[in-house]
Amino acid sequence: MKTIDIESSVDEDELQEEYHFDYAKAKPNRFARDLSSDTLMVVLDPDVAEVFSSSEEVNRVLRALIETMPRR
Repeated sequence: MKTIDIESSVDEDELQEEYHFDYAKAKPNRFARDLSSDTLMVVLDPDVAEVFSSSEEVNRVLRALIETMPRR
């Protein structure tokens, strides 16, 4: 039986031409049910996320900031 040293034969940064995913093992997005079609999701940087405990707080602060901005 011949063994192949995978680490020496495949460069870690090398992309394969094709990938095969087993979608039978995929799980549904547990957050998708909470999102309506008009929802925009953003990712906060960790230091910003530490300040807020909920999306309602973020929206309240952003609405206050919007009020201070000049109208277009």
